[in-house]
Amino acid sequence: MNKEKKYDLEDRLIDFAVLVIEFVESLPNTKSANHLGGQLLRSGTSPSLNYGEARGGESKADFIHKMKVCLKELRESFNCLRILHRARIYSEENQALYLINECNELISIFVKSILTASEK
Repeated sequence: MNKEKKYDLEDRLIDFAVLVIEFVESLPNTKSANHLGGQLLRSGTSPSLNYGEARGGESKADFIHKMKVCLKELRESFNCLRILHRARIYSEENQALYLINECNELISIFVKSILTASEK
């Protein structure tokens, strides 16, 4: 987790998805962890897949729409991670905090990218 951050957004999203998978797999087997973990698994792996779709967008509008889908999923993941952290549902707090920070940075990147694409 402490490795230098990549500047390739696609690789960074894939790394985020892998970390989400590892985090979810480490959660306890409780009702709340299973519920939130399942939600996080879906929303946390979705941006990497949707970003690939966005890069192959058929038009500027299609690109922006798919980028907004990525942003929506990242925001959902961010809130889910915050709930898990506040409820102390994790095996390693550092891992939870890292994911929260990385997700927040990815949200910022997508907000700026969408604004830039919309202005052109």
